Amino acid sequence: ALREPAQIEAELDRHWDRLHQGLSYYKSPSSSSAGKVKENKDVAQPLKDFGLRISKLLGLDEQQSVQLLQCYLQEDYRGTRDSLKVFVLTWIYSEIADYYYEERMCLLRCVLLLLTYFQDERHPYRAEYCNCVTKLEKDLVTNYQSQFKNLFKAEAPTWETHGNLMTERQVSRWFLQCLREQSLLLEIIFLYYAYFEMSPSDLLSFTNMFKEQGFGLRQTNRHLVDKSMDALVDRIGHLSSLILVEGMDIDFLHKCALEDCTEQHQFSTAPDVIKEMDQLLQTFGDIPHQGPVLLAWVLLRHTLRPDESSPVIRRIGNTALQLGVFKYLSTMLKALGASGNNCTASTAKMCIYGLLSFVITSFEEETTQCSHLIDAACEVLSAPSLAEIFWEMPNMGLGMILDSAVGMFPHKIGPLLQLLTALLSNKSTVKKVYNFLDKMSFYTQVYKHKPNDIISKDDETLWRRQTPKLLYPLGTGQTNLWIPQGVLGQVMIGGEQGYVVRWDYSYSSWTLFTCEVEMLLHVVSTADVLAHCARVKPILDLVHKIISTDWTVSDCLLPLTSRIYMLLQRLTSVINPPVDVIASCVNCLSVLAARMPGKVWSSLHHTGFLPFASNPLTSMAQCISAEGMKAGNYGNLLVQIEQPRGEYAVTIAFLRLITTLVKGQLGSTQNKGLIPCVLLVLKEMLPTYHKWRYNTYGVRERIGCLILELIHAILNLSPEGEDQGSTPTLQSLCIYSLANTEAGQAVVNIMGVGVDTIDVVLAAQPTSGGSEGPGQILIQTVKLAFSVTNNVIRLKPPSDVVSPLEQALTQHGGHGNNLIVVLAKYIYHKHDPALPRLAIQLLKRLATEFLLGEWSCLHVVLDLIDSKQQGKYWCPPLLHRAALAFLLALWQDRRDSAISVLRKKEKFWENLTTPLFGTLTPPSETAEPCVLETCAFVMKILGLEIYYVVSGSLEQSLKDGLQKFSNGRRYEYWSQYVKSLVCHVAETEEDGISYFAEAQLLISAWRMLLILSTTHSDVMHVTEDSTKLKLFMDVLDGTKAALTTPTSVPCLRLGSMMATLLLILLKQWKRSPDILCPLSLILECVLQADQQMMERTKAKIFSALISVLQIQGLNGGEISQLPQLLLSVCETVKDEALALIDNTRHMNQMGDTVEDEDSMETDSPRGQQKDQRDGVCVLALHLAKELCRSDEDGEHWVSVMRNVPVLPSVLSAVELSLRSKHNLYFTEAALHLLLTLARTPQGAAAVAGAGVIQTICLPLLSVYEVSSNGTSQGFSRKSQDSACWPGVYRLCMSLMESLLKTLRYNFINEALDFVGVHQERILQCLNAVRTVQSLACLDEADHTVGFLLQLSSFCKEWQFHLPKLLRDIQVNLCYLCQTCTYLLHSKKMLHHYLQAKNGETLPPAALPKTNRPPQTPSKEAASGGEREEVEQKALLAVQCSLLKILSKTLATLQHFTPDCCQILLDQCMDLAEYRTLFVLSFTTPAFDPDVAPSFGTLLATINVALSMLSEMEKKKEPVSLSIVSLASSEEIQALKSLLIFTMENCFYVLISQAVRCLKDPTILPRDKQRLKQELSSELSTLLSSLSRHFRRGSPSSPASGILPSTQSKPPTPGSKEGQEPFIQLVQAFVRLVQR
Repeated sequence: ALREPAQIEAELDRHWDRLHQGLSYYKSPSSSSAGKVKENKDVAQPLKDFGLRISKLLGLDEQQSVQLLQCYLQEDYRGTRDSLKVFVLTWIYSEIADYYYEERMCLLRCVLLLLTYFQDERHPYRAEYCNCVTKLEKDLVTNYQSQFKNLFKAEAPTWETHGNLMTERQVSRWFLQCLREQSLLLEIIFLYYAYFEMSPSDLLSFTNMFKEQGFGLRQTNRHLVDKSMDALVDRIGHLSSLILVEGMDIDFLHKCALEDCTEQHQFSTAPDVIKEMDQLLQTFGDIPHQGPVLLAWVLLRHTLRPDESSPVIRRIGNTALQLGVFKYLSTMLKALGASGNNCTASTAKMCIYGLLSFVITSFEEETTQCSHLIDAACEVLSAPSLAEIFWEMPNMGLGMILDSAVGMFPHKIGPLLQLLTALLSNKSTVKKVYNFLDKMSFYTQVYKHKPNDIISKDDETLWRRQTPKLLYPLGTGQTNLWIPQGVLGQVMIGGEQGYVVRWDYSYSSWTLFTCEVEMLLHVVSTADVLAHCARVKPILDLVHKIISTDWTVSDCLLPLTSRIYMLLQRLTSVINPPVDVIASCVNCLSVLAARMPGKVWSSLHHTGFLPFASNPLTSMAQCISAEGMKAGNYGNLLVQIEQPRGEYAVTIAFLRLITTLVKGQLGSTQNKGLIPCVLLVLKEMLPTYHKWRYNTYGVRERIGCLILELIHAILNLSPEGEDQGSTPTLQSLCIYSLANTEAGQAVVNIMGVGVDTIDVVLAAQPTSGGSEGPGQILIQTVKLAFSVTNNVIRLKPPSDVVSPLEQALTQHGGHGNNLIVVLAKYIYHKHDPALPRLAIQLLKRLATEFLLGEWSCLHVVLDLIDSKQQGKYWCPPLLHRAALAFLLALWQDRRDSAISVLRKKEKFWENLTTPLFGTLTPPSETAEPCVLETCAFVMKILGLEIYYVVSGSLEQSLKDGLQKFSNGRRYEYWSQYVKSLVCHVAETEEDGISYFAEAQLLISAWRMLLILSTTHSDVMHVTEDSTKLKLFMDVLDGTKAALTTPTSVPCLRLGSMMATLLLILLKQWKRSPDILCPLSLILECVLQADQQMMERTKAKIFSALISVLQIQGLNGGEISQLPQLLLSVCETVKDEALALIDNTRHMNQMGDTVEDEDSMETDSPRGQQKDQRDGVCVLALHLAKELCRSDEDGEHWVSVMRNVPVLPSVLSAVELSLRSKHNLYFTEAALHLLLTLARTPQGAAAVAGAGVIQTICLPLLSVYEVSSNGTSQGFSRKSQDSACWPGVYRLCMSLMESLLKTLRYNFINEALDFVGVHQERILQCLNAVRTVQSLACLDEADHTVGFLLQLSSFCKEWQFHLPKLLRDIQVNLCYLCQTCTYLLHSKKMLHHYLQAKNGETLPPAALPKTNRPPQTPSKEAASGGEREEVEQKALLAVQCSLLKILSKTLATLQHFTPDCCQILLDQCMDLAEYRTLFVLSFTTPAFDPDVAPSFGTLLATINVALSMLSEMEKKKEPVSLSIVSLASSEEIQALKSLLIFTMENCFYVLISQAVRCLKDPTILPRDKQRLKQELSSELSTLLSSLSRHFRRGSPSSPASGILPSTQSKPPTPGSKEGQEPFIQLVQAFVRLVQR
């Protein structure tokens, strides 16, 4: 395809003359041309003879006939050379004729394309098209007009004139082509005159021509017109009529009339033409196509010469009305628009818009009440651009129809709603229509007699209401409209026939519509039902259009949409249901279901409309037999009403609704509820729909397409945790039905339509454009059939029996009628590239699934690879390679039956691996490249065998072979050979090597073997460190050779493969020699190469560097390449961040227009996204983080980041990503980098100085939702390890904590800003621990409390800036302390909460895999024990999290309570500065939020910590699972320290708060005494327990340094009880309270 503008321009320059000539480019036969053909020596004689016969048949110049034949054979011939000889006298002529006709059409379509886009500013080739049209403009119409005349006057060919090949079928095909060409020529002329002015004389000439031809109806060969050609004949008439209307330039005429300058119009200076046209048009009147021409002429005459010949104008006008001009206009626009919203249709609408606007402005009284005029106006306004023009000037032209319709509303509901529905084109017009209907100021009613409660004027022109009146006879309490007393009404029409009164009363039409729907529900079983249906249907159609165009209005329409379910229930159960209203109801529900499928399903479920199952569905057999299934009201309606009538509006709506519900990803329960609906489609519709009666052409194809769309959507569902075993799912039901019942045969029949039939349907279409023609629907249906079949074969469970579907696909029919051949011929389809692709995918799948004659050649193959036989005869390398390729195919496709026979054959593995023990010639001297492939195939077979077979089950002979391979140092040999091969490719890259494909195959196979050796080292014997080092260094050298040379594509490809291998070896072996130097060199080269080709390779090198740094970080050591690496990586990060910003902005601009449509492809991957976990940008950030971590003192990174603006670009990208909630992986990686920097003073200053708070603070609000009622619904239950936006929030919290910890006072204002902005989330998070005990939620609480701990050091600043928030946080922290204590105290309760809240005992990832064969009882018991252990580990993880939160909470509270020493010693301390945090009560902590945290809470916390400490001291218990048995010794040590730290802080807070209470004058002495008694006894008990514990020896707290010590010298290990500082503090306090 041509892409570049210069290429397009050159092509147009070369062929513009052919476009200018049009069809006259094709000449008639002549003797001179025949002579030239015969003299031409370059053409073979058979081709000349053939060409001359074609010339006779087609009436085409002999030289052009030979050219045509050559082009046909090159481009379109679908047979073989042999079939060309055999069938030369039959179908080939017919195909060449079709090819010739298509060439003629394409020539005209090119001109149409130029005229369509030459003034379209958005088209990429507008300038080139415009230049060409400028050249074509002269004489184009004259040429095309004469060609049109020739076509409609041409005599039909006969066998006498065109030879005996001109059969009746050929004559019919010739005439169809004649009509297609006439239509296309007129379309070109019409578009031409849309841009260029028509002269009066041309108008006269065209009018004469069209009159002569009868506007297409008086064809010379009209005896050949059959029913299938009617649409084309009508189209010729429509275009003829439009050309004449466009030629009169009515738009310009209207403008002249408004501006009073009619003399500027071209017809004002052509009186002779006007006279002739008058006479000519007075003879019109017998053909409907003439109506618009007469109407336009009346306008022109009335405007230009109003005084002259008014009788003539009146006569012509009456004729136009008698021809039903307005009805004709709506029919014409419908027909033109049916082929899609193409340029011709929209230009026609623009033309008729101008005509109608002028008609209404000129003849308002006579026209505005005409219903056909409203239909025509609606068709015109369906063009979005015209709807917008209308709203800009709603009081002119067509706006008068709207005024007239409003005048009769709501007496006549239909006309107004029909117009407003047409005017809905985009979101802004929705708001206009909604507001228009919401504020109505007149209410029109019709009365047969004057009511009694009315006072009127004498002349009866004005009425006044004496009493208020309800407008609808509905019950009390229901929605209604109420006209108050005293309202005035204008009598528009009055007399004995009745009165039309317009009341001056304001109301909302939406209330009125609700009343109308309620009325219909009331009268549903009475005779009034049809009249009410006619009023409600336009309401439903308007609602459908509104919510389809702008979903945001749906809440306002809830009173209407919520009543649709009841409407559906009532209407479908009456004797003669109104199908059009039912279809409108279902269409509305389809749009609602797209946004809220669960709500629609649950409401629809109870209406009885959908098919349902009366018994629970338990097995596939029960489903397929439809036992206990009921068809529902819809099923009855289909059989009793729609099928007999042949109209299927409800069926089409039903299929769309079910498809939408399926795509809505309902839960498995609702999906099971849809099984009866889908079963009805699979059993009763798909096998028989093509036999139903149809009144309208194209409906059968549409129903077929919708059925397949539903099945396609089901097969594309992700099988998310559905229990496949017990009851059938939607997907398994579809797969089984299609594989085993007649539904599958129906799909096969659709694919069997064949490419020729599609071509015939496309040829019969009036136009080629558009997406909605019958041809396009047929193509879509066949594509869906292919996709569905592909998916069924892919997804069906493996079985030994071939299913009926597979039999139908692979059976061979007689007489060459073979389905596979029909499917293969789809590769010739040209209109939609996806169709050939899907056909090839299915053929590939069939070829893989059904290899025939599987056993026939195995023995021959075994002989070919037998090393002993090689002595008897020489097996050519190519034959050896082919044998191994065959064996590899068996392993790749998992042909288990064949493989099991082969692997047990004696000497099979020895013979197979023989090539790997030979010595190859060096790469520079390779003469037989196929030997490389042979070795590659052997390696791949070995790899597949080792990968798929459990190591214990491998054949002994294979194990021996692998041992021999290792002992013979073959790993080292092949590693060296592959390295030299890569180096050779790199060295010869200027010339390229001749056997690159073979080399690449071998390298790929070796790579696969090495990767397996990292995970299966026991079988493959790669265990020695020296071997691993050799293999590793060879891979590194190969990577370096391929990536550091000037970059050719082969080198890059090999370099990328080697880089992948290097990365895997690094990650698996977890040790590396010092390879930073070569890796840095490779990175330099990669960064300088072509970025598009290097994208994946760059990512792999970054990943390798990260691994090396992590491994070296464990071992310690200096990095000499640090400055250069930092510079390279920072440059990359900056560039990638800027590119990401552009990409994200572009995506945001595109908005929700880019939707990922269901792809039918079953093989090809989806398009790549910019933000990927393993993308260059993300990995570069992680590498930068590792480098900064290595450079702790900032020796290098400070200067690099000063020179390269990394931080500003990263922060800008983070800000944009947070705001738009895009680029999750990038944001996460960027925050990790910032977090690493923030841990050092220099880094923290740099991050803060770059404006981190502006980047994160406000934009972070976009990534989470705060629930309005304070519940914890916004907290994720996802694993905290997977990337997610809550994880980003947690990282931001950590970053704030780290910055505040490092920068202290320099960051306090920013920290307070952050806590102020996110206070709602922070408070909810502290609360959420009580309701969500997922690790992710606890992790967020941990991060939050960690941040608050740092912030609590700045109480005074906090109190000054955010006093209320400080108080709220203090209260919430006390409650959090209570919650954690309660959950830690009650293990059983915590376990119960974990089960109840998370919907399962455990996160699935933590469970052992259970997809094993049935187990014996003893094994099951073992599995139960294993499960219990996993559950206990999960419980322990949650306990540890709770403990961390508790310790940090208490440490934070310590800052909010007075300093212990100070309050004990300082008598003058200001107590008002500190609030009381815990109430004076000693009850144990409850889980109830109404119970306030008290001293009892703190004592319970100490008790819990102490009991947990004691539990750890116990030896491992044999029966139950203790902490000691589940955790490692390091973890236990850390846990003990944490418990001590918790107790210390708890004692500290307890003592401080107690002394605060004892000194508080507002507390009663009685309460103080009680406090002393309780504390004295409780603490004494605790002290004795603690002393016992410390006597046994226990770790000291990690924070003992921050507690006040009463000792001057540090305690010594093993010293006597009471030497722990905090115990001494407690003892001192107890002595104080006992005084």
